[in-house]
Amino acid sequence: MSHTALQKVLDHARSGLEVREAFFEQDSQLVVEISRAMAVRLAQGSKILFCGNGGSAADCQHLAAELVNRFKLERPPLPGLALTTDSSILTSIGNDYSFDMIFEKQVAALGAPGDVLVGISTSGTSPNVIKALKEAKRKQMVTIGMTGLSSGEMLPICDHIISVPSKDTAIVQEVHIAVGHLFCELIDHFLFEAVSELEPYLLSD
Repeated sequence: MSHTALQKVLDHARSGLEVREAFFEQDSQLVVEISRAMAVRLAQGSKILFCGNGGSAADCQHLAAELVNRFKLERPPLPGLALTTDSSILTSIGNDYSFDMIFEKQVAALGAPGDVLVGISTSGTSPNVIKALKEAKRKQMVTIGMTGLSSGEMLPICDHIISVPSKDTAIVQEVHIAVGHLFCELIDHFLFEAVSELEPYLLSD
């Protein structure tokens, strides 16, 4: 028997709450540590790049916008760049080379040592995201992977991994954007509200 529309809503909401609670019980400190690492790089004049496909591409654009414009705090713009938005770049690389290279070549062109690349892939195996992360490592950038239950090929090439304990793509993406919002809020916290908390990491970096 098929579920009613209302039951589908309640089931999805319950599943989402359970996964969100499980993630934050386990990995809240990791979210703080990654946010602080991003803030350190921004304080040193570096930038944050984002890449992903489909819904994850939308998350890249969403988070880059929160950095360049603002999140909650009134503060100067911060350098965030989504590698998912320039249709001429994406289609020329896809046409001349391969869809697998659409982010890798942008990282090669735009990334610099000390920059941060956030690669978002719910499966952990998106070839174009993996190639971009590998290129970022080659360029001595900080690599952050956001994925689902399995880290896939991301684990050996990422300095930090956000792994959401679910195989449901929609729920993984919902937790990803919650984590992304916290990245933005905590970056602002470290850079503009609690600079003294960041200073020891700037001195030791």
